Amino acid sequence: MTRERLPAVRRRITAVLAANQVIGGLGVATGIALSAVLAQEVSGTEALSGLAATAMVVGTALLSVPLAALMTARGRRPGLMLGYLLAAVGGGTVVLASAIGSFPLLLAGLALFGAASSANLQSRYAAADLAEPDRRARAISTVVWAATVGSVIGPNISAPAGRSVAGLGIPVSAGPFLWASALFLVCAALLGLLLRPDPLLTARALASAGSAPAKAADAEVVADAEVVKGGRRSPWAATGRSMRAGTKAIRASPGARLALATIAVCHTAMVSIMSMTPVALSHHGAGIELIGLVISGHIAGMYALSPVMGWLADRFGRLTVIGLAVALLSLAALLAGTAGAGHGRTAAGLFLLGLGWSAGMVSGSALLTDSVPQEARAAAQGVSDLTMNTSAAIGSVAAGVVVAHAGYGWLNLVGAALVLPLGALAIRRRPTAADH
Repeated sequence: MTRERLPAVRRRITAVLAANQVIGGLGVATGIALSAVLAQEVSGTEALSGLAATAMVVGTALLSVPLAALMTARGRRPGLMLGYLLAAVGGGTVVLASAIGSFPLLLAGLALFGAASSANLQSRYAAADLAEPDRRARAISTVVWAATVGSVIGPNISAPAGRSVAGLGIPVSAGPFLWASALFLVCAALLGLLLRPDPLLTARALASAGSAPAKAADAEVVADAEVVKGGRRSPWAATGRSMRAGTKAIRASPGARLALATIAVCHTAMVSIMSMTPVALSHHGAGIELIGLVISGHIAGMYALSPVMGWLADRFGRLTVIGLAVALLSLAALLAGTAGAGHGRTAAGLFLLGLGWSAGMVSGSALLTDSVPQEARAAAQGVSDLTMNTSAAIGSVAAGVVVAHAGYGWLNLVGAALVLPLGALAIRRRPTAADH
């Protein structure tokens, strides 16, 4: 690899990641759409239907660290491929569990299915590996934007996907998971064939060729990679040390700490409010069609304008866009929390909620990548995704409790209270080269 070839390699890798994100996002959205219905059918009670989403979120969180450890040791390609392969196995397990009526097996399959979401999330960092620092946020936003296609189309093809396998003796609600597994296998094959050279390993090689030796946080990660390459232990044995190295790198950098807080808080606020909005709308007389339109508008806000957020983060700095995320999320909470029976106001609030998530995710991911040493990036990014998804899982459970005891308006107030301190932290932090 020479620096003269680098622009062409960047474009090709970004294109591969974007295409993979479309296919992977389609698989995730197709399966998720009927997961709660399937959980209700298998368990026999509506009370347990919410565990479907919880199992997937927990799986996404728990699998993010070992996948990041594998990427730290051997590069993005094997880590992303393994994520999709595990998700394909998870989809097959879901189909088997539905056929034999085993609810515990269903939850296990859904947890493995969450590996696809973890791989999708890690793809945004893969796009940043070879990006120039002043275009890093745009590289991340391009891959985030690619998820729009699958996220919008997936739920709409779930029903046809279910009906297509009815003749095979598979429950209609489980059919989408069979199709999703096939899509994940396509993702793994696409990455194995076309994600070459590996972006993370190439970035490390370029950095080592023109920079000083790695710092302490880097050395710990490098040691894991060397042990794995030497064949003395499995990449999975590097998980604990990789997580410690990632945590150490984040703790050592104020910018990385702010980035981690931004990603976790913005994602938690978004998931908590979004998850309870259909309940609030139904309480005010909204039908399924209207609820679907509101959620579609929210998803459009999350993904469709992410390239704009990437451009803003590169042009005006990460801290500026973090401040924009805080403003958008706070305004979203104000609109949705005070909407009452005003469905249009709720829809506007949910669109801004998605827009604020996009601003926080793109700017926070770029700032995290900027703020940690090259060799520790994959480990730090894995810790970030673990924190983000764990926080969101806790937030979604707490959201139901808040709405049940205090109401949807109070949930939005709590969401605003979560994000407002981020604005103060961004204002207090003195901009550095990593923030631009």
